[in-house]
Amino acid sequence: MEINNKSSETDFILLGFSSRPQLEHIISAVVFVFYIVTLVGNTTIILVSYLDSQLHTPMYFFLSNLSFVDLCYTTSIVPQMLVNLWGPKKSITYGGCVLQFFFALDLGATECLLLAVMAYDRYAAVCQPLHYTVIMHPVLCQKMVLSAWLGGLGSALILCSLTLKLPRCGHREVDNFFCEMPALIKMACVYSRVIEIVVFTLGVIFLLVPLSLILISYAVITQAVMKIKSATRWRKVLNTCGSHLTVVTLFYGTLIYMYMKPQNTISHEEGQFFTLFYTIVTPSLNPLIYTLRNKDVKNAVKRILGMDKHSGKV
Repeated sequence: MEINNKSSETDFILLGFSSRPQLEHIISAVVFVFYIVTLVGNTTIILVSYLDSQLHTPMYFFLSNLSFVDLCYTTSIVPQMLVNLWGPKKSITYGGCVLQFFFALDLGATECLLLAVMAYDRYAAVCQPLHYTVIMHPVLCQKMVLSAWLGGLGSALILCSLTLKLPRCGHREVDNFFCEMPALIKMACVYSRVIEIVVFTLGVIFLLVPLSLILISYAVITQAVMKIKSATRWRKVLNTCGSHLTVVTLFYGTLIYMYMKPQNTISHEEGQFFTLFYTIVTPSLNPLIYTLRNKDVKNAVKRILGMDKHSGKV
């Protein structure tokens, strides 16, 4: 009993949607559906990209990594969230909270960099088609992905170490449905100018800089697309680039609003809505956005399932 009491004293309480208990069952059902879609959609992209030789290209190598990031990201949040929504207890252990906090930062920053890498890939494919295989050779692709993963890991280690050192003065209530940085910083009983500066600096590095590079890439791509005379190729470029740009808008838009805006200007309901969107909704939409308008993936699925027996004949 003493051990249980001591552990309960160190546990954090995830307030989540406890202010509106009548919505908890509805929210849990919606989150569960989105989570299943995320699991099925992203797993399908990873498997299809691996099994179909025609998708062994830089674009699908990056897309597979993005899908893996989304799978890990949602899985680090949703299961614990559903347990809290379905059960009477709203707690999470200190260790569980630290892990959730770390993986959310790590995977979120990695996704920011991956989206920028994917924009460069689209730039090379559209603007340098004759030299594309030379520019985007496998070794470079692997190094770019590794850099994205290591960059996310570095930022997570810095922010985790700084945030967890803040004195909480006994506060255990996390004003969110998972252990996210803004909510953990609000738990502190002191104001830290250092963390504010570090968060802003890393926000510029992992949000504004990659987004600027993406926008520059697409500005150049747009100019190149305007010169394309082939209607078929023009349509294909718009489909692949349009899918990526949609994902970028959804992901970066909500993240920049949450992390680059002063925390005291964001209301509780507003913060929860945006957090729910980029942690639950966006990862489930990514596979749909990339596959619904992408004939390559659809044809690859048919080939794997044996539904497209004449795929080799034109």
